[in-house]
Amino acid sequence: MRVRPISPPLLVEELADRIAALSGTSWVRVVIDGAPPTRPENLADALVDPLRLRGRDVLRVAAGDFLRPASLRFEYGREDPDAFYTDWLDEGGLVREVLGPLEPGGSGRVLPALWDSAVDRATRASYVTLAPGGVLLLDGALLLGRGLPLDHAVHLSMSSAALARRVEPDQKWTLPAYERYEDEARPALTADVVVRVDDPRHPALVERS
Repeated sequence: MRVRPISPPLLVEELADRIAALSGTSWVRVVIDGAPPTRPENLADALVDPLRLRGRDVLRVAAGDFLRPASLRFEYGREDPDAFYTDWLDEGGLVREVLGPLEPGGSGRVLPALWDSAVDRATRASYVTLAPGGVLLLDGALLLGRGLPLDHAVHLSMSSAALARRVEPDQKWTLPAYERYEDEARPALTADVVVRVDDPRHPALVERS
């Protein structure tokens, strides 16, 4: 294993090259996975234009728009790390509305947002159609190891010490969930690409032999 420092702009270009090289007549479902302090949404957003310049239609979706209703998320309290890990994400809705339609032979018709957790009600998002050969960029946390149908996974890795320093104070209660994720899902081993971001200004690609 080799850890190669890389600048944020070069990281985006290298990832765009890798994703664009995943050719085929069907869609490419890419997840950018990382705890909130790693800012997976920023990397996903940064990949949109480079992929379009490489001739790919792109659709951005946030896993945070596919959470379950509050009555289910908070069944065991608002700060239960085990429930946060296993019960908050509406996996069925994400597969049904986003990942499933982008299976080979699917319709390509995707609902980009399902649930507005801020007001705890369904969104009014409209369905969109991703052109064949297009790329879905899905960002979120704790997404690997769930059996979600994905074609390419990028994991933003942060040490437990760095995560504890950088997580928002009111989110400290989630730290045991991320420890469990590392132990059970082992994202640094299962992802196609691992980027270390203990200091997000100075990322490093982990290259496995």
